[in-house]
Amino acid sequence: MSMPIPGSEVFASRPVDPGELQRSLPSTLPTHTVTQEQIDALDPLTYEVVRHRLWSVTDEMGEALKRMSGSPIVTDANDFDFAISDELGQEVQVGLYNTMLVGAVDLAIYWTLRNRATNPGIAEGDMFLTNDPWVGGGLHQNDVMVYQPVFHDGKLFAWTSAICHEPDLGGVGLGSFSPAAQDVFSESLPTPPVKVVRDFQLQRDVADLWVRRSRVPMLVALDLRAKVGANNVGRERLHALIEQYGADTVKAVMKRMMADAEARLRGKLAALPDGSWTATGYQDQSHEGDRGLHKITVTTTKTGDHLTFDFTGTDPQSGVVNCTYAGMRGGVMLALLPVLAGDIPWSAGGLMRCFDLVTEEGTLNNATYPAAVGRGPIGPAWLTGNLVAECLAQMLDRDLELGKNVQATCCGTWDTAVIAGLDERGEQPAPFLNIIMEPMSGGYGARPHADGIDTGGLFCIPMGRIPDVEMTEFLYPVLALWRREVPDSGGPGRHRGGVGASIAITPHGTSIPMGLVLASNGKAVSQNGGLAGGHPGNTGLDVLARHSRVTDLLAAGRMPSELSEVSEHLEPAQNYASSHLAPGEVFVMTWQGGGGYGDPLNRDPEAVARDLREQKITAGAARSVYGVVVENGAVDEAATAAERDRQRSARRQRSRVLRVPSGRKTDATSVKRLDDNLVEVTDGARAAVACRHCHEILGDATEGDDLALAVYEGPATDAGPQIIANAADYVDAPVVFRQYCCPSCWTALYSAVVPADHPTPPLAGLIATPAA
Repeated sequence: MSMPIPGSEVFASRPVDPGELQRSLPSTLPTHTVTQEQIDALDPLTYEVVRHRLWSVTDEMGEALKRMSGSPIVTDANDFDFAISDELGQEVQVGLYNTMLVGAVDLAIYWTLRNRATNPGIAEGDMFLTNDPWVGGGLHQNDVMVYQPVFHDGKLFAWTSAICHEPDLGGVGLGSFSPAAQDVFSESLPTPPVKVVRDFQLQRDVADLWVRRSRVPMLVALDLRAKVGANNVGRERLHALIEQYGADTVKAVMKRMMADAEARLRGKLAALPDGSWTATGYQDQSHEGDRGLHKITVTTTKTGDHLTFDFTGTDPQSGVVNCTYAGMRGGVMLALLPVLAGDIPWSAGGLMRCFDLVTEEGTLNNATYPAAVGRGPIGPAWLTGNLVAECLAQMLDRDLELGKNVQATCCGTWDTAVIAGLDERGEQPAPFLNIIMEPMSGGYGARPHADGIDTGGLFCIPMGRIPDVEMTEFLYPVLALWRREVPDSGGPGRHRGGVGASIAITPHGTSIPMGLVLASNGKAVSQNGGLAGGHPGNTGLDVLARHSRVTDLLAAGRMPSELSEVSEHLEPAQNYASSHLAPGEVFVMTWQGGGGYGDPLNRDPEAVARDLREQKITAGAARSVYGVVVENGAVDEAATAAERDRQRSARRQRSRVLRVPSGRKTDATSVKRLDDNLVEVTDGARAAVACRHCHEILGDATEGDDLALAVYEGPATDAGPQIIANAADYVDAPVVFRQYCCPSCWTALYSAVVPADHPTPPLAGLIATPAA
């Protein structure tokens, strides 16, 4: 008998054709399904009642996990999710927690049906456990899924699943983050699906093997039992629903939920013009010691009622900034759910029928085994979602109604910081490990009609929460010197991006240095880009204050509020680093706000004055970025008009005109919106693009690369005071602030902090390339 080679194709997971999967199942595993006639026969009232009952099941599973888990990752930050899937694994209802996981849950069930149905078999009372990102279920090894088949009358009826991020599952690095990793063997061990519950009994041998790997085994063991308990809740509620309404009715509702979600999304897509949009982004550094930039690129094509996301041209896998196919798919869902399906029930199995993925293997967001993938969900998968969201925003912005869902990039990444050491506050010293979860309060991106939400959360975790500072200080030997919003951190724009925040901590209750592991990006090149001329939000920044005065200040009864009070020896931390934090030292993390929307010089001056009063921006930014002069809390209208004229004149003097416009103005009464600044008009027999503000005709509507525009490239700090990190500290490639303007009224049409050789023509996406 041949044995599969570990790491070979047997561990690769991809979406499957339901009919083909059904036919591949052994006769020993009968499944329950219904006919199309039974689905069509559902009455509307029963459909809505059962649909909402299924929704409530996932909510109850979430509450069960939170009540049983002792991990702040679950209880405070809500970094977990649930799903109810049909008999073949298609997701019928998902939770409102970490939505990136939606793109991976079904893949693990497909794999299990293909590879576990015969040996060891799939039976009533079983549960499986996996943390193998090549199989699916999670996006990296710290995402651990426990899932179960639910049977009715001896037939496989459905699946339930519970998944959350575990604080540590072994590997070289604390929290299983290994900044220097070059392959998966330096990280936590990926475990393909294994039967952890058999005949309703937790398998002690498997459970002991599982928790043995962790630096915090008690937390991991508790989370394992919590996920088993959450699945038990899901199974009991499903059986109660079946008993009340009948198996055929419940299954018909499940199938119709997916069909309805698919139909509604297809209807929305069909109403939009066909076209293609491209976006490109970067991971700055791929591992400890690296100083390179690593590109992910996507071309989104809408044809009729279908989308294709083509990632061809993405850079090869490198260091730890890789994710598997499941991570790429999760990134797509991160963007698609809120941007396109915000008003559609999240029956992901139906929504995922509306798009295809085109990708090359061995790349940053489709890495092949044995790549290191520890940074997967919060690096390449997250960036994949940002880029897809950028493309979808360009597609939707031309529609006044659907454009309400357009949003500049939110907090563009997750800053990872793990601390671990010895807690000496109790009678007996005890080891501790904590992932700093404060970046859960990122800033949201601005919209065409509203500012972004300040410290509003994360795009991918709608129900995410920030930990309680006092609880953190109670659980771990640290003292928080401050945790506060950071002025100017939201991207400037006609509507401002939501601000981010920072936290400063120092050891308190331990006499020895604690380990510190860092993994992040977005310090050299912005991850939180703006739209329609809006500027990016702030760059992230981590700083270590060595030789600090914090101990003396605290002893004197003074709580420092600025780094300058603490030390002159400030050490900018690299994106990927294994370091330490000793007693008397201070670690400060500043995470990202959201991108802006529209030209900052078009922002309502009264909104700028309000931002200044509420300390969302500084007085310097009010004048230098927004061109608003505020005296004694009130806008000086004449001085503001003069300052804005001066800044537009400065744009003219510093910019290079790519092509001189014809000087023709449009007088068309019928125009088609492209975004906040550009409109499409009919100019004779041809469609043309014009500036919405000055009506200057800028070029042909089908040739976005050849519009009559002016471009400026200068230091990244020209984007504004939110650029707080120096790109040269992290990468060797030059990084610039690039801005395109209308050469007539000098309104900003595109603003970004990008590598100097950033290849994508920035406005080609706005003027949609006709779909092939």
